[in-house]
Amino acid sequence: MLILLPAMLSSQGPGMPTPKYTDKGRLVRPEGYREWMFVGANLGMGYTEGQQPPKQNYHNIYMQREAYKAYVSTGRFPDKTMLVMEVLSMGTKESINRNGSFEDKKIGIEVALKDESRFPEKWAYFNFIGEGGKPMADSAPFKKEQCWNCHNQHGAKDNVFLQFYPALRDAR
Repeated sequence: MLILLPAMLSSQGPGMPTPKYTDKGRLVRPEGYREWMFVGANLGMGYTEGQQPPKQNYHNIYMQREAYKAYVSTGRFPDKTMLVMEVLSMGTKESINRNGSFEDKKIGIEVALKDESRFPEKWAYFNFIGEGGKPMADSAPFKKEQCWNCHNQHGAKDNVFLQFYPALRDAR
């Protein structure tokens, strides 16, 4: 006999994961993001316009499934949207893959967060990669001129680089 519990009856799940903050207002590192919606990847892109980045790293971009669904249906990123950029080193010349590259070791994550009640510009950006690559449990936002200005100037929509994320770009 199969017994359905109330949580099993809902296809919605428990709701969108939302940002958590420390008592000092620092963003707590999001967990479980690999179960979120994968919206795109890139290799070697960085914030060095016109220059070759010093290292070729892979970036995988994830966002909450609920935020993705809201964007698809409305064309807007809902409040509390988090875009997690997982940074991985590039591996080469392994096994039979002598000419290509692959995602190798995890370096860490960075987060773009839309929180309209907390940030005057709506979006803030966080780095969870500590000294020597040690993961940080929480992070303060970058200063506005470090990330927000570039995202605002070059992001295709609402400070988000849609142009680089096929799942978002092609959804509308």
